[in-house]
Amino acid sequence: MKPANSILAGFGTTVFEVMTRLAIEHQTINLGQGFPDEDGPDSIKRMLNTATLEGPNQYPPMLGIPELRQAIAAHNKRFHDLDVDWQTETMVTTGATEGLAASILALIEPGDEAVVFEPLYDSYVPMLRRAGAEVKFVRLQPPHWGLPREELAAAFSERTKLILINTPMNPTGKVFDREELSFIAALIEKYDTYAICDEVYEHLIFDGVKHIPLITLPGMRERTIRIGSAGKTFSMTSWKVGFLTAAPNLLSLIAKAHQFLVFTTASNLQRAVAHGLDHEQDWYTNLAVELQAKRDMLHDALTDIGFDVMPTAATYFMNADFRSLGFEGTDVDFCRHVTVEAGVTVLPVSALYATPDVDHLVRFCFCKKDAVLQGALTRLRDFFGA
Repeated sequence: MKPANSILAGFGTTVFEVMTRLAIEHQTINLGQGFPDEDGPDSIKRMLNTATLEGPNQYPPMLGIPELRQAIAAHNKRFHDLDVDWQTETMVTTGATEGLAASILALIEPGDEAVVFEPLYDSYVPMLRRAGAEVKFVRLQPPHWGLPREELAAAFSERTKLILINTPMNPTGKVFDREELSFIAALIEKYDTYAICDEVYEHLIFDGVKHIPLITLPGMRERTIRIGSAGKTFSMTSWKVGFLTAAPNLLSLIAKAHQFLVFTTASNLQRAVAHGLDHEQDWYTNLAVELQAKRDMLHDALTDIGFDVMPTAATYFMNADFRSLGFEGTDVDFCRHVTVEAGVTVLPVSALYATPDVDHLVRFCFCKKDAVLQGALTRLRDFFGA
């Protein structure tokens, strides 16, 4: 038979799926994959039922139902003082990942260059390369993941079409500050490029740190695509409802890709998310307070066990260096070791690098019930003799 697509065929099964299968096989406590084990507010589940029963359950408008798009615009104004025309500058997508794919397909021509930071969410590179981009990597260094300005400037060229920015950032927990974003914005203007901003963790920020959308900076309004996620905001990751904010000329291009990917998103889910954005603000802003307490508890316990724990200012995730425990293998070896022998599953961070030469960090997910986190920590204490 003729070979399949060579780009996608070259990528293995996502590390999240691999580790989850291993966790199921060994019946472990899974702190690897990033999903909460408690659902979001009951009111949006009730609204989902109402919307399903009342209908209509037919195709909604391609760009999304008006009430959700209006809620997206209001959310932008409420949190970021960003004035958005819901009719020309918002679109609903089937998850943030589809929004990323549609944005990439709308902008990239074969031979264009795209700049990304690593470590990174593992879908970025396959999508960019499948669209025909040559990917330029800029590496952030632990433990503080500061912006390497010289390396970033060197990654830009006249062929650069876009930069993809994830802030707050998975897996590092970094939140890009205004000075860093201003430096990025200057490069975007200098090289006449675009920015795709994955901001799905915008409400999951700790210690009073502020999330600043790049789109709000001078000169960025016409160049930036801002992507959010109801799944992350409301701890409903299976719902796969994302939303985009972009200037009209950009949004109309992305919509052309969106119409041939999924066309639209389930109308009952859209109504539920619209209700949530408008009426459950206290729920999704208080979620960060709960997660910060879990982060602090996990950080202190892992440090006591012997891990060298990296600081995290946002997201669900915490990274730790295991070498201080005396383990001499790679992060993949370590993850398999603690899965099989200790009954706790974590994620090898090397899987989130293009060149996996950083192989001493593992990622813990802390958006779990306290009893689950304590159970995992008990197993790790017993295993490492802490």
